[in-house]
Amino acid sequence: MVLHVTYQDVLKAYKRVKGRVNHTPLVESTKLSSQTDANIWFKLENFQKTGSFKVRGALNKLNVLTEKELKNGVTTASAGNHAQGLAYAAALKNVSAKIVVPETTPEVKLEGIRQLGGEIIVKGKTYDEAEKYAYQFVEESGRLFVEAFEDDDIIAGQGTAALESFLKEPDFDAVVVPAGGGGINLRNCTRCKSN
Repeated sequence: MVLHVTYQDVLKAYKRVKGRVNHTPLVESTKLSSQTDANIWFKLENFQKTGSFKVRGALNKLNVLTEKELKNGVTTASAGNHAQGLAYAAALKNVSAKIVVPETTPEVKLEGIRQLGGEIIVKGKTYDEAEKYAYQFVEESGRLFVEAFEDDDIIAGQGTAALESFLKEPDFDAVVVPAGGGGINLRNCTRCKSN
């Protein structure tokens, strides 16, 4: 799968999610700045409505889909943050969200999914087993599968966190992004490759 997300894609996503997600703080860490002889800033996405930047991508994705594509509801496989983001986005669109999670998903994540309106299906001991079932489930049910990270609309939506940062403080020398399970993907960001 080749992904291609442009700066214009992120700008369009920003217009779609603005007002539906929190404009989270960008704060300078004076302690780390003094220890590193650099200006270190943090984008506090933990203040997002779902506690994570993942809501940005899910909301953007659902806002580019048609009513016909959404009519049977959406499904994803997730161990937590994407699931909560999709549940929130689906509730705003009045769309059913069924989330397939592995047995190892923490209770705090399950409760968050429920509170945001998602319906939980527990399948498999691992994420891979849950994902395999989710694909089978969408095939049988006619629902739409929403990827957690390998999707241009998801990436563009999540890129709005970076855009907000550049709008507040445009003179970064470098942007460091933790890249655990994916989600914020800078390898395809044309603006990010300029230096």
